[in-house]
Amino acid sequence: MCPPTYFDVVYVINPWMHTQVPVDHQAAIDQWEGLRATYEAHGHTVELVEPEPGLPDMVYAANSALVLDGIAYLARFHHPERWGEEPVYARWFEANGFRVQRASHVHEGEGDLLVVGDVILGGTGFRTDIAAHAEVSRLFDREVVSLELVDPRFYHLDTALFVLDDAEGRIAYHPGAFSEASRHELERRYPDAIVADEVDANVFGLNAMSDGTHVFLPAPAHGLAKRVADAGYEPVPIELSELLRGGGSVKCCTLELRS
Repeated sequence: MCPPTYFDVVYVINPWMHTQVPVDHQAAIDQWEGLRATYEAHGHTVELVEPEPGLPDMVYAANSALVLDGIAYLARFHHPERWGEEPVYARWFEANGFRVQRASHVHEGEGDLLVVGDVILGGTGFRTDIAAHAEVSRLFDREVVSLELVDPRFYHLDTALFVLDDAEGRIAYHPGAFSEASRHELERRYPDAIVADEVDANVFGLNAMSDGTHVFLPAPAHGLAKRVADAGYEPVPIELSELLRGGGSVKCCTLELRS
């Protein structure tokens, strides 16, 4: 995770960003600290990346890479506003023992690349170049399933889908975010998935993290929390309204490190 020390909305690169409304910096910090403390209270270790001035979106650490098998497949951001994050995160990965692999194609880390068992789900349509999916497949020797996003509100895969249980291969997703072909593929592969409605998707309910027991999800996603509980998981509501103003929530703030 990366503290929101310099978080701000000073440009617009997704539909959630509005520069005319000032950011409440203290609220952003307090909410982020609440997420960090909640992870730690549930037994998780949180590693911190030092933020740098001029990079207001560094708080969305999930976009920095896909980290798997000890390799950090470093993001190659679509928007130039975020290019400066790449060398900062690369230095952190190298200093912490990960082999950094620089990408040949545009991709935005776990924003568009989610691990489900032996498969990697890859989002495309707004940020990540579909050619990056083939690169990921070669690098990690895993099947990559390409999923097309069609609603600009859900510009990253992790805004429309999250992994409930990596070991059991279970997910939750919002069908309206995907093309017809991708919806059919998700239905075929994950018939027991939790399906989220438009209301919960619009409060970024699917920008969630699960450890296979607890599901850390945005507090306003009440319907999704009930579906999660009914499926046998424990929902843990998190208030991140200020960070949603930049187009991110629980998952965007969290990069999973797989050694």
